[in-house]
Amino acid sequence: MSSPISQIRALEILDSRGTPTLRVSVQLQNGIVGTASVPSGASTGEHEAVELRDGDRARYGGKGVRRAVTNVNERIGPVLMGRDASQQAELDRLMLELDGTPNKSTLGANAILGVSQALARAAATAAGLPLYAYLGGTGARRLPLPQMNVINGGKHADSSLDLQEFMLVPRGATTFAEALRFGAETFQALKSLLHQRGLSTAVGDEGGFAPQLQSNEQACELIVGAIQSAGLRAGEDVAIAIDAAASSFFEQGKYRLIRSQQGDQSAAQMIELYRAWSQRYPIVSLEDGLAENDWQGFQALTAALGAELQIVGDDLLVTNPVYIRRAIEEHSCNAVLIKLNQIGSVTETMDAIALCRQAGWGFIISHRSGETEDSFIADFAVAMGGGQIKTGSLCRSERIAKYNRLLEIEQELGRAALFGI
Repeated sequence: MSSPISQIRALEILDSRGTPTLRVSVQLQNGIVGTASVPSGASTGEHEAVELRDGDRARYGGKGVRRAVTNVNERIGPVLMGRDASQQAELDRLMLELDGTPNKSTLGANAILGVSQALARAAATAAGLPLYAYLGGTGARRLPLPQMNVINGGKHADSSLDLQEFMLVPRGATTFAEALRFGAETFQALKSLLHQRGLSTAVGDEGGFAPQLQSNEQACELIVGAIQSAGLRAGEDVAIAIDAAASSFFEQGKYRLIRSQQGDQSAAQMIELYRAWSQRYPIVSLEDGLAENDWQGFQALTAALGAELQIVGDDLLVTNPVYIRRAIEEHSCNAVLIKLNQIGSVTETMDAIALCRQAGWGFIISHRSGETEDSFIADFAVAMGGGQIKTGSLCRSERIAKYNRLLEIEQELGRAALFGI
């Protein structure tokens, strides 16, 4: 059944940091409307697709997105008008051709992605299907195991931690609802533990706590204590994942652990540090353990710890099939963080995931630190069936919106639902 497009419009809105972003609406000739809001990252890889900003310092400090809005309304809209919204790959291709650059610097990845996601939503509604079933087929039924950010550091918080995220992985749960409960109970136990020790319970960009701790290791110790205080088993019911975001503390060939006063480290020393932590704490996943251009270091990290840990490439790979192919060939990781706005369209993101599947690698559908209430990635995670999602802490409505959507999907699927990796 054809779903011709009658209108495409964009609006400048604010994300969870109060920074401008886009919301795009695609209307079909039958009156159906699909909308999508675009997230934004703080810790961004240098090879990510370009997020187009206005650069006008007199307005939002130069971070306005009126240029991207204009590109949607006056350049993308006229090209796609009248075309069938269900032809996702073809429409995404037309936008890429219209942009004409390898990094989407003409139109902006934020403009292209907003349209791409809104198209998918409109077409799903026209087909009478939930978004996860439209994108993943009617057999899509796997709910993802979440990685829940509960302690923030690095660029996501004004704290004493060099590493960016310390996350809960409720691996012992048997359903998504139970996983969410494990996470929420541990989060509340962690809050009480921090309060008892006179530490701050203020939260960072992704909703995790941002206390002034003595070391990165203390974050792991607090999480283990919180898991146990919640009546759960550390390592069995709830494990730990770390996003080091090592590019943020890599300078002049050294990994500078300045905030925690651990000094300068080489790649080899960082690998040994991670090895020691993984032996001491129930760590199951390590993201961006080294800098985004340290390919040799990532090879060594994966060779050393890849049999025990999920070694995740984010800034290294930026959801880009070119870099993912290289990583597969060079054995640089064994999993990929998937962010739609790093590459800039639904089709390209699905192409990146196809490479992960072919290699037998894990993949984690991820939010960004600057988010909106849009729950697209919740449906997308179920559609792709990889069994993992990373979408922030157990507070802040822009994070909870994704978790609540996954609860709805699990209820909708009923006994057909599967959970986890």
